[in-house]
Amino acid sequence: MGNIRYGGRSVDQLRNRELETTSVDTWATTLTAVYETDPEAIAAVLPRPLTPSTEPLVRVTFATVDIGHGRAPFGAGTFSVEAMHDGLIGGYPLVMPMTTEQAVVGGRETFGEPKKLADVTLTRVGDDVRGWFERMGVTFVEINGRVVGEEPITPDRRRTDFYFKFLLDPSGKGFDSDPALVYCHRDEKTRAVWKVDGELILRESKFDPVADLPVRKLRYIEFAERSSKQHGEIIATVPGEWVRPFVHQRYDDLSVIGAAD
Repeated sequence: MGNIRYGGRSVDQLRNRELETTSVDTWATTLTAVYETDPEAIAAVLPRPLTPSTEPLVRVTFATVDIGHGRAPFGAGTFSVEAMHDGLIGGYPLVMPMTTEQAVVGGRETFGEPKKLADVTLTRVGDDVRGWFERMGVTFVEINGRVVGEEPITPDRRRTDFYFKFLLDPSGKGFDSDPALVYCHRDEKTRAVWKVDGELILRESKFDPVADLPVRKLRYIEFAERSSKQHGEIIATVPGEWVRPFVHQRYDDLSVIGAAD
């Protein structure tokens, strides 16, 4: 009998490929915009124990990630609001569009990331740059701009995102157990940064309603080449009732299908 690939594996064969991929330097081309929105909008999307930071900021990133080993790059995105926990300022992603199933499943199951399959496109033709997220037939976030000059290289830095890791109870009532609050730390290196003049467009989407966090002031747009390593840690568990009202941030609310506009 040949090797049965669905059979049990030895300890040496058991590998968390998501952790392996994210714990080595992975270079990406990125297009990032940071803008100010309404403070009450950010407060409305944060589950306890997260709180708004001192500034009502939103970060939008489009990326083409090169994982090497002869494998094709994939598209990745993040739409996150700035938040705080125990004095630490970090990002709380509302949606993380990804172009591959592997990127979605690994991130959601290992770290609790709110990843969803989507079209994530980032292009640069000469000095013209463009990025967009398209999902469920809607291009719900888009940046159009033009590179206008180089910027100083960003020093090496650590950025932290906050996630809630949980599984829904099969009965449809709550969770299997109390959700875990996860810190995901990313150690970033930068080798090139360019300033971009452009516009950030948010469009109405029933499934990804980022337009509810309007652009009040665009802080900056930049195009860059960066690498990052990431590792996560469970900081605490939180009562399920703190997170349950926000489950629709991760799982599509299908009740909007056919609803009156």
